[in-house]
Amino acid sequence: MMLSIRGLTHAYPNGVIALNDVNLDIPNGMFGLLGPNGAGKSSLMRTIATLQHATRGEIRFGSIDVMRQPTKLRRVLGYLPQDFGVYPRGTAYQQLDHLAVLKGLTDRQDRKKAVDSLLVQTNLFEHRHQRLAGFSGGMRQRFGVAQALLGQPKLIIVDEPTAGLDPEERNRFNNLLAEIGQDVVVILSTHLVEDVADLCPTMAILNKGQIVLQGQPAELKRVMTDRVWTRPIQAGELALYKSRYRILSSQLSAGSMMVRVEAETQPAPEFQPTAASLEDVYFSALHSGTPVSRIAA
Repeated sequence: MMLSIRGLTHAYPNGVIALNDVNLDIPNGMFGLLGPNGAGKSSLMRTIATLQHATRGEIRFGSIDVMRQPTKLRRVLGYLPQDFGVYPRGTAYQQLDHLAVLKGLTDRQDRKKAVDSLLVQTNLFEHRHQRLAGFSGGMRQRFGVAQALLGQPKLIIVDEPTAGLDPEERNRFNNLLAEIGQDVVVILSTHLVEDVADLCPTMAILNKGQIVLQGQPAELKRVMTDRVWTRPIQAGELALYKSRYRILSSQLSAGSMMVRVEAETQPAPEFQPTAASLEDVYFSALHSGTPVSRIAA
């Protein structure tokens, strides 16, 4: 099934425009939505999940008109919001069983099979009788995925799921998402470029409520071939270089600062060509500040 978004705009009562004419087509599989904090990612996720109503625009998921048929969308939706609350005194099994009832799994045996299966899939089965108050951040996120998968949803939304996780838990969580995202639409909303690079065959970049770039990560990097240059500088020279060049990023390394610059030709003899990364694509798109004019295929 395809998630199709057309002309989606959302303005808050105070006049802040969170989304401005967003257009996206999201196919089956993992889809990465990148953007800095405040870009409008959570507003877009909440609107797709029918938790807020857009000022104007259209969202369709297969035959479902999401704006007019929110109840139909909720029946096939799994949602892990950025701030996922739990009842700390309950055990993982108790809470997942309770949520399964709310999802419509009323047959006790069928519900037990579904809950046990999800606890196994998220590597929480051996912790099923442990109170959620004792769960680590990564375990809570995996529990969040388990509840999002109740009822075999066709559309899954995860909003900033790896924020605050240590590298081991982040890898475990990303592997779980990759496994899930083979047969359904999974939208991964994040500001971590490496998560999208590792997981998502298609992606978009959202900034200031607008889509500024979208396509396949490999193709987007190819477009920047021969456009990224690096050189070490002294930290105190950064302001000067920012005034002269289009700096994508800078990083301290071995006492000096390595800058990455975007330019069609070699900016100066001291600059060396380097392979473009998805992070370069991301910063270039943010610096451009203009809506996307084409979709990389």
